[in-house]
Order: sequence, then C-alpha cells, then structure tokens
Amino acid sequence: MSDEQGPLVRIRDLVKHFPLTRGIIVQRKIGAVRAVDGVSFDVQRGETLGIVGETGCGKSTTAKLLMRLLDATSGEIDFEGMDITRVKGARLKAIRRDVQMIFQDPYSSLNPRKTVGSIIGEPFAIHGLLRERGERKREVQRLMETVGLNPEHYNRYPHEFSGGQRQRIGVARALALNPKLLIADEPVSALDVSIQAQVLNLLRDLQRRLGLTVLFIAHDLSVVRHMCDRVAVMYLGKIVEIGPNESLYAFPRHPYTGALLAAVPVADPSLHGSERRPLGGDVPSPANPPSGCRFHTRCPKAQPLCSTQDPPLEDKDSGTLVACHYPLSREEVAEMGVRSAR
Repeated sequence: MSDEQGPLVRIRDLVKHFPLTRGIIVQRKIGAVRAVDGVSFDVQRGETLGIVGETGCGKSTTAKLLMRLLDATSGEIDFEGMDITRVKGARLKAIRRDVQMIFQDPYSSLNPRKTVGSIIGEPFAIHGLLRERGERKREVQRLMETVGLNPEHYNRYPHEFSGGQRQRIGVARALALNPKLLIADEPVSALDVSIQAQVLNLLRDLQRRLGLTVLFIAHDLSVVRHMCDRVAVMYLGKIVEIGPNESLYAFPRHPYTGALLAAVPVADPSLHGSERRPLGGDVPSPANPPSGCRFHTRCPKAQPLCSTQDPPLEDKDSGTLVACHYPLSREEVAEMGVRSAR
C-alpha cells in the first residue's frame, strides 16, 4: 500500500559488493569490490535529489540498484512504502512502469535498427498500452514535441540525429509511461558543452511542469547546483554529506565536499581570493577501502581517530548531514577558496 505522505523512495543501509574470483575451471572468491557500502537517503515527492562524486564512487551503481538492473547484496529500497529489493516477475514490471531512467550515453542507449517512433513507443508495447497503431503514433509525436523534437521525424533513425537530439529521444522514452520517479544518470556528460545547457534546461522545465521526482546523478558540481533541490556527496561507496542545495554550497562541512567545491573552475581565478589547494593522493581501491573514515588517507584534517572509527552521518548544525569527526569551519572553507562560503 502506497504512503502518499512519506518519501517516494526510502533507502536504508544499501550495499552492493561485486565478488572478486580467481581460477578458470574452479573459481574461488578472494575478495569483493565494495561499490556501494551502506548508503541511506530519502527522495521526497516532487524534488530533484542530486548525487555527486568522483568517477567510481558508486553513483551509477546506486541508480542501477534502484532501477533493479542490479540486485542488492543487502539493505532496503522502499518505493512508496514497499521494499522492492526482492520483487520479481509481474510486480517488478509494474514497478518499472513507475521508475524510468535516462542513460548516460545517447549513442549506445538507442537501438540503431529501430525508428525513433518505435523506440519512444516501445514502453507502450511492453506494458500493453495504446494498442491501436494510430493512437500510439499520436502519443509518440506528442512526446517528441514535448521534448523539442519535430514530430514529422517519427520515421527517422537514431543516426540521423545529433547527440543532443538523441538524448531528447531518451528523455521522451523515459517520460512515455508518466513515471513517478525519473533517474537521470549523467545525462549530459557525453554531450558537447554547447548542447549540455539545452538538455539541462529541458529537464528542469519538464520537472517543474510535470511535477516529476528526479534522482540526478553527475560529477559536475555546477550542473548539480543548477538542477537540484538537495545534494548527496558520495565518496568510495558512502555518502559523506547530504543536505539542501543552498546549505551545502554555502557552507560545506565535509573536507571532501569542500575540496570538490574549491576545484570548480571560475572564469576569473582572482575571485577565489586565495590559492587553491588541490586534493592530494589517489582514490583508494573499493576492493580494499581504508579502515575508519574512507577519506582519511587524503584528508588534510585527518587525526588518529579517523583511521579507526567510521563517522556516522549526522547533523552538525549547518543544515546538512555530514559524516566527519572534524567538520570544516567557515574559516577553513574560506581558506580553501570556496567562493560561496563567504
């Protein structure tokens, strides 16, 4: 039974470990890649929640777990009050009607042998909707117009469209079934910079006009700030900070969040007011993550406690939840060169 008052999605202690094996004929497990390792967050109805972090931090894996393209190792994914981690068959098919995804690469996510009309109309065929051909064609053309495509191009093939137009096709396909949750997995990272703003503005306009709930995944903090109401920062399979857009960008508390914001390029470097301090070291392997706080091997504020105790995600009186034993002060944030902290 759906809970109309609570969050649309509630994720608790979500874990996804990919086993590492050795051997050809007889394989034995020698370890695991901890892609997602105890993630918890809510997605409120009608909001856009951004998940941001470096490549390999677990953003896309989290999205695929929510889509049930991957099975979770453990944890709960409650969608409208129902745990969907073990749902199968017809129930899973019904859930996927309510949860749709825009994929990262518009070139590989569209079948080159199918026309645009067939691609956008495929969700109707899968779910047994709009069986009459003329009715389906009218709805597909309406969707094409909604995302800024010429409805007369219904019979064209993907190779006849630009990258930005192909991503619009992906957006139309995702919107076909009026989903309750739209997952956008780095939807503009494969596009030219000149086209990115057009697609982002389209998504933001559709979210507001249709009242969509969106999980927006990106590695570009500027894009996330433009698109999202709340932001979750991931590092090595864990959320290290989450909170409202304004609070997180104005006063980041986790050293990793501060380092990411300090690294955002600006047109005039003198506006930083201080010399940037690039984040040192490499991201540890998710197959062998550090003990305690996973960021302590790169953190300029690390203390002995950080290497032994994993900090909980909790309120530090700044408007965000942060997993850090020694969160940043406003003075430290300003010294890092984060403009929005001033």
